[in-house]
Amino acid sequence: MPSERAFYITTPIYYVNDVPHIGHAYTTIAADTLALYHRMAGDRVLFCTGTDEHGQKIQTTAEAKGMTSQELADRTVENFRRLWEVLHITHDDFIRTTEPRHERVVQAIFNRLLEKGDIYKGTYEGLYCVPCETYVPESQMGEGRTCPDCKRPLKPMTEESYFFRISRYQEALLRFYEENPEAIQPKSRYNEVVSFIRSGLNDQSVSRTTLKWGIPVPGDEGHVVYVWFDALINYLTVCGYPDDETRMAEFWPSVHHLVGKDIIRFHCVVWPAMLLALGLNPPKKVFAHGWWTVEGEKMSKSKGNVVDPFEMVDLYGVDAFRYVLLREVAFGNDGDFSELALVQRINSDLANDLGNLLNRTLQMVERFQGGKVLSAPATDDLDRDLLRAVETTFEAYREAMERFAFDEALKALWTLIGRGNKYIDTTMPWKLGKEGQTERLAAVLSTLCAVLRLAALCVAPVMPEVARTVWRQLGLEGSPEEAGFAAAGRPFPEGVTVAKGDVLVPRIDIEAWKEAKAAREVARNLDPDPGEHEEEIVIDDFRKVELRVARIVAAEAVPKADKLFKIDVDLGYERRTIVSGIREYYKAEDLVGKTIIVVCNLKPVKLRGVESRGMLLAAESCRDDGLALLTVDGAMALGSRIH
Repeated sequence: MPSERAFYITTPIYYVNDVPHIGHAYTTIAADTLALYHRMAGDRVLFCTGTDEHGQKIQTTAEAKGMTSQELADRTVENFRRLWEVLHITHDDFIRTTEPRHERVVQAIFNRLLEKGDIYKGTYEGLYCVPCETYVPESQMGEGRTCPDCKRPLKPMTEESYFFRISRYQEALLRFYEENPEAIQPKSRYNEVVSFIRSGLNDQSVSRTTLKWGIPVPGDEGHVVYVWFDALINYLTVCGYPDDETRMAEFWPSVHHLVGKDIIRFHCVVWPAMLLALGLNPPKKVFAHGWWTVEGEKMSKSKGNVVDPFEMVDLYGVDAFRYVLLREVAFGNDGDFSELALVQRINSDLANDLGNLLNRTLQMVERFQGGKVLSAPATDDLDRDLLRAVETTFEAYREAMERFAFDEALKALWTLIGRGNKYIDTTMPWKLGKEGQTERLAAVLSTLCAVLRLAALCVAPVMPEVARTVWRQLGLEGSPEEAGFAAAGRPFPEGVTVAKGDVLVPRIDIEAWKEAKAAREVARNLDPDPGEHEEEIVIDDFRKVELRVARIVAAEAVPKADKLFKIDVDLGYERRTIVSGIREYYKAEDLVGKTIIVVCNLKPVKLRGVESRGMLLAAESCRDDGLALLTVDGAMALGSRIH
């Protein structure tokens, strides 16, 4: 069923001053899923991601670290490369804006627009947001002259600048969006962008003189190209502009951008205007997804709730993490990440539903048919109904994937998987086998294998490893990616020998998971970012923390926990047990007898089966050379309050 379409999909290029987090992972997993889906549909795919490496923040950070900006970029870019490997991202190109190929394209475009009169030199006077590296017109300022995006105060700035004459393309942009309403998704973003354009577009500054870390403006090296202008052009660099006319003709008409909603104006206003000025088509689609909160709260380093995708993959596996991100929230909406919800989804969807269907089916094929799937016509309305559901599910899945509605596609598939499990309960193949109803049994089991094959095909873009495991256990040749969606319309092959293996996705014991998670949180409290400061507090906040002098009277390792000690402390008026993640820094015998400071009014928590009532105070070196408990200078009665 090859479609012979071209499909160009991009992520934003990520700023190398950031540490990769769930937001970066989410966009890139979504783009990778689309790339895999379109490859399986027979389309010609170009998928790119990369890093944005110029600008004020990089220069400032590098100077503070005693490095050059290039050295900093070279080091931090590896965080993203490594994450994409961990997440099994299958990009065709990884672009860095510091590459010579990109600098040549940026300068060529700058010259072309300058020659056309779409770029001109002038003077900028206005307010500037340093963190966002953007000038903010008065009409867009937040309350108290703040940046509308990051909410930080704006700074007045005056400098000579080159400007892009975006005002010239206001009406052309409006016409384009009126004729192509699907070009901005979801619909709510379309309305936002069109309203913004109608309010009037001001020419945009595209160079800086107060900054050195950037691409030099050709012929005027006192200026560097403004970082946002430089960054947007990466999509053309990857597509071969301006030299590779064949690649441009093949892929540029089908370019699709996935972005966070915070950069939608750059991608839906400034960028398409630049393309119109170059005589190129604007993006076929810009899809702006929402932001993630964590258990109802905004992600923040000071709160310690930033989701580390490396850790999630290490704990739960890459496929489960990919699945939950795309299944849990409609793409385009804001989402709330909960580790407990992730575990519950693994148990219900992957272990109970898909894993159970695979295991039950293959067990009966092995038990009653010698491991071979026998061909048999549908002999009952139940069979015919389920086979029709396989066809309609695939249609619903493909329709949803074309709209980037990953959650809807997966819901449709899991409805079919649920029907497959119910079909087993209704047809009772184990009873058919015992009664010797071989033809009826063969029809039931081949129908179930058809359901499982479609499940493997449809989950392959989201969970490639899980899909390959299902495919392999079904005894099918190659892989789901190699077979492609053309295989969805074929009868299940007769005589295939199944290869039942280990459980597809093991269930997670919730109580054991809760204890392990609490232990991780204790350990994490001992490993803060040394450069980060917490939110300011008032004296009343500090008074809520009950600190007292205590003596360690016993310490022993907690079984099956590498970092935890069970520590008994004497507070003078009582003894209590505290579980602490300091085992890599101390031996148990060295702790006994130390007079330390303890947080006494911390809510008790059970860690690895041990109730912990309190917390020890310790200092961790900024130079990674150890950790030390806070002890008391001089004799002090046990139980004394710290003020």
